[in-house]
Parts: sequence; structure tokens; C-alpha cells
Amino acid sequence: MSKAVPSLDSIKKNVTAKKFDEALEDLSTLLHARPNDIDAIYMCAVCRRYKGEFELALELLEKAKLLSPENGRIYQEEGHTYRDSGFHNKALIAYARACRFNPALVSSWRSQAKIYNETGNRVARNQAQAQIDRLNKLAPELIAVTDLIAQGKLLKAEDTCRRYMQRATRDVEGMRLLANIGIRLGVLDDAEFLLESAVVFEPDNVQVRIDYIQVLRKRQKFALALDQAKLLLNRSKDNPQFQSLYAIECMQTGDYSMALEMFEKVLRTIPNDPITLTSRGHVLKTIGSYELAVQSYQEAIKSNAEHGEAWYSLSNLKVYAFDDHEIDNMKSQIKKTSLSHMERVHLYFALGKAFEDRKKFQDSFSYYEEGNNLKKAQSRYTAENISADFVKQKKLCIPSFFSSRMGQGYPANDPIFIVGLPRSGSTLLEQILSSHPQVDGTFELPNILSLSQQLRRRGRESKTLDHWEVMDQLSEEELETFGKNYITDTMLHRQGAQFFIDKMPNNFRHIGLIQLILPNAKIIDARRHPMACCFSGFKQLFAEGQEFSYSLSDIGAYYKDYMELMDHWDLVLPGKILRVQYEDVVSDLEGQVRRLLKYCGLPFDNRCINFHTTDRSVRTPSSEQVRRPIYDAGLDSWRPFEDFLGPLKEALGPAVARYPFD
Repeated sequence: MSKAVPSLDSIKKNVTAKKFDEALEDLSTLLHARPNDIDAIYMCAVCRRYKGEFELALELLEKAKLLSPENGRIYQEEGHTYRDSGFHNKALIAYARACRFNPALVSSWRSQAKIYNETGNRVARNQAQAQIDRLNKLAPELIAVTDLIAQGKLLKAEDTCRRYMQRATRDVEGMRLLANIGIRLGVLDDAEFLLESAVVFEPDNVQVRIDYIQVLRKRQKFALALDQAKLLLNRSKDNPQFQSLYAIECMQTGDYSMALEMFEKVLRTIPNDPITLTSRGHVLKTIGSYELAVQSYQEAIKSNAEHGEAWYSLSNLKVYAFDDHEIDNMKSQIKKTSLSHMERVHLYFALGKAFEDRKKFQDSFSYYEEGNNLKKAQSRYTAENISADFVKQKKLCIPSFFSSRMGQGYPANDPIFIVGLPRSGSTLLEQILSSHPQVDGTFELPNILSLSQQLRRRGRESKTLDHWEVMDQLSEEELETFGKNYITDTMLHRQGAQFFIDKMPNNFRHIGLIQLILPNAKIIDARRHPMACCFSGFKQLFAEGQEFSYSLSDIGAYYKDYMELMDHWDLVLPGKILRVQYEDVVSDLEGQVRRLLKYCGLPFDNRCINFHTTDRSVRTPSSEQVRRPIYDAGLDSWRPFEDFLGPLKEALGPAVARYPFD
């Protein structure tokens, strides 16, 4: 008869009672059943430290850090172990990391203050003491919330914070923490409202304003974010943090020369800062300065080889090839337990690209898969929820739904929406069309998604309607206002041409809404072979918003749902959408260009054929590819990986056989 697995609660009681041998015996049983149980490994390390078995404790903590690289309590325990074994410098490093991941760890701050006091470092001691004093001033509930956020227990943190805020409705730190939870849960509209209010209550609170800027950026309200960043910069023009924030917002609004100027100022104050060097590389990449971008990324790596984003940024240029030394360097970095979660993710994706370039496809796939698994572990995405949402939309958006609203909305005909899945060739179509003198290329505009979120919020607030029921109740006046606001709000991204492109790919989910508010808009569906499109998405580490891409089965299901939704739009809005298949553009560029221009009501222009010579900023991962003549090398790039793509094929089902589409 197998021994029952003891509970963590009973083990904790033994640890509290200092019955360490009994606790370790029970932990051994538990770990035999659940080898990667973080809490059990952590408690083993605690027991070993109290028993003076410091080397064993550190070995356990190394394993724990690999499993949970941003767990502040693990680093705190590492600090305690080094402190108790007399390695104070190593203890300080561990405590600093602990507080970076979990600023509510008072014990780590106190231990730092004590060590700094004993070593005579008064400045560092005072800084640690200031953090202790700040935590002591906070309500205990908010310290608990900070700790819960750091542990990833977001729903419990939200419940605790909301209960506290019912009593302290104007507590700015409470509002900031609740907004932080909202951002992590994807409830960006609520987070923005909370931070906007907090800024009004405490306009001199720098952290609140920085958080407000960040949520505005996430909501792609770039002009407002820039205004807020400018307020901080005007307060202290030589502050490198404020300069960097302002540079980032200048990037988002397309002022790349000012962004570069600001990043150079930061680097004069903080030479060789890897984060700033990487950000500068992003600007240079966007404006087409490939060699300078490579140089900036390489300088970031030279400054800090653990800075995974710089490695990934090189790979994300698509046309950069790593040499042997760089690959060995990345492989050595990935073994380090000091890497943060995202540093490790970035390195996995960069190594995937490096080995793909060398045609070592099994190694390449393994790295891509590891990177995606790490991202998937932090995601709340479920394919079933998306499928159910699409079904509701199709049920509402039937022919009579649109015919009853004929003549409503705003009649502007200047928007051209390019929709589809990421990595489907949408950037290529944008580059072709924006090479026409009558068309402005912009970027992935957030306005339709923001309007959809606004309607979802209205549904939540009503407590009786869902998003689609709210859309069904929009008045003729509202439809016209929404359409007009879209045109007005997107004007800042245009350069004065008659037409402009919005290439937010996920707008395919909102074609019904687009038809209601902008009935004369053009819609182009960028389509690519499902295996090629999905695997390309799996290999691409998106900044955010594409959570379906972290799993082959999820991305296959998403493509299938997308295809079925587009079938629905073809049925209820016949002739409305132009479908352009990437493979057709590659095989017959001129024919497809003429077809695109005819659909958009534009005269033929040879500059659209020579799209790769067009001088414009491109912010998507395909930026370097669309600056080169069209090629067919990538059409079957998924085939060498075919043996590993079983889950993708299964999820796609009949979608593969249907391609190419009639």
C-alpha cells in the first residue's frame, strides 16, 4: 500500500515547530509524487538552511529558480542562506533580486539594511530603510496585495484590494495596485480609469503617472501617453528615466528623430545601458537603418549578455544570421538561473531562429517550443472562449441585421482595413498599397479594438447584456458618431493622402462593427497557407495581444475559427471583402497589385510593384523583409518542421485541404 501524500499545511506546522527532520521526510514523499512542486522545494530549502546544510539548500533553490524564475520568496530564501553561511555580498545580490520581483518582502529589505549598516554603507542602508518605512506606512491589506501580485495570485489579490478600497475609496496606492491587477488580467479600460483618477488625486506622484503612461500605451492611446510623458520631462529635463519614457512615447507617435535624440541623452548619462541601447535599436530598425540597429543591439549584448531582448531583437530582424560564438554565448546564458522569465523566453526564441537558419530543425523546434511553453504558462487564453464568442457574433450578424441598418453609420470611404492572422502577408499588402501616392500607410491602429472593449464594458456595467447584445442596441446616432470619431481620432497618423490603411490583423473579429459604423470602408483579407501562417506565428514572439500563438493546437483552432468567421462575412456581406492570398502575390505580383488597386478604386501606379523601394517606417516584425524584392523562399518554410506539427494539423482539420480558397 502506497504512503499517503502529506499536505503542505501539515508540513508547514512541522517547520513552524522546528521539527525539520519530520518535515523533510514528508516533503520527500510529496516531491516523489509531485517533483516540481515549487512550495515543497522551497520548504525543503528552508529546512536545510535551519539545519545548517547550506549547500543542499542552495542546490534546491537553484532548481526552484529554474521552475519559477521570478519568485521573490525563492531569492529571499537564497539571501537568508548566503547570510547565514557568511557570504554577505551574495546575500545582498539575492535580496535585491527578491525585492525586484516582490517589493513587499520586508524581511529582504531589513536584511539588506542590517548588512549595509554593518559594512558602513550608509547610503545603501538609508535606501533600504526608506523602503521599509514606505511599507510600514501602507495598510497591511495593501502589503498583502503586493505580495499576492508578485506570487501571481491575481484573483485573490483583486478580491483583497477591492474589499480594502470599499473602506478607503481615495487611497491612491490601492488604486494603483488595483490598476496593476487589471493590466495583468487584461482589463485595461478599468485600469486606465483608476490611474486617471489617481493622477488627479495625487498629481505629483511620479510612480502613479508612470503607471498611467504605461496603461495608455497598452491601450495604444499614444498621443495622451506622450502628453503625460512630456509633463514628467518638463518637471526634470535631465532625469534619464523621464527622458527614456518620453523617447518611447515619441516612438509610438512616429517622431523617431526625437526618440533617437532622447535615447542619446540617456546614454550620455548612463553609458552602455542595455535597455536603452535595445530601444534605440528598435527605432533604427523601424526607420530602415539596418546596420545601425544591429550595432545597437550588439552593444546592448556586450554590456549585458543576459539581456535576452537584445538577442531576440537581432533574430527578429529576420535577415540576421548568428555566428558560432553568438550561439554558444546564448546557450551559456540560458543555463543561468539568474535570468528573468522574459529574458529566458527571448533567448529560447532567438536560439530557435539561429538553429533554423542552420537547418538544424529538431533543435530549432525544441527551442521554439520551450519559449512558447514558458509564455503559455503565464497565459489565461482558452480556445473554447474564442470559439464561443465567434458563434455569438455569427448568430447576431445575419443579413437582416445589416439590411435594417442600411444608410446608417459614417459614410467616409478613406479607410482601408487589412485583416487576417499575423504573419499572413498583411505587412506586404500594406507596403504595396502605401507605395501609392493616394494612400497613407499607418500601422496597427487600436481604435476598432478600443471601441469593441468600450461596448464590452457597457455590457458588463448593464449586468444584463453581453457585448453582442449591446451592439444590437446601438442607435443610428451612435453608429454615425463612432464612425466619425474613428476618422477624427486616426487623423494624427495620416500624412494627407486620400486613403489610409489600418492593418490591425485582429479586426477580422470586428468586421460587423466596422460595417455598421463605416459602411463604405474597404476590407482586405490577407490569407496565407494555414500551415505556413500558423507555424510562422508559433515562431514569432509577439509583444502582446496574440495569446493563441503559444500553442500549436491553439493557433490551429484560431485559424479554423477565423476561416469560418470569414466564410460568414462572405455570406452576409457578399462582395464586401477582397481576399488576397500571399502565394498569389508571390507568383503574380503585378496581377495581384492591379486587383488590389481596382478594388480600392485607385489608378495603377508602378511604384506599387516596386514597393521595396518605398521609404517609410515599418513597425512590424516583417520590416526588413518588405524592404526587399518579393521572393518565394518562405512559402514552404514550415515543411522541414512537418514531423513536429501533428497538433497543428489536427487542430486545423479540413482548413488545410481547403487551401487555396476559391
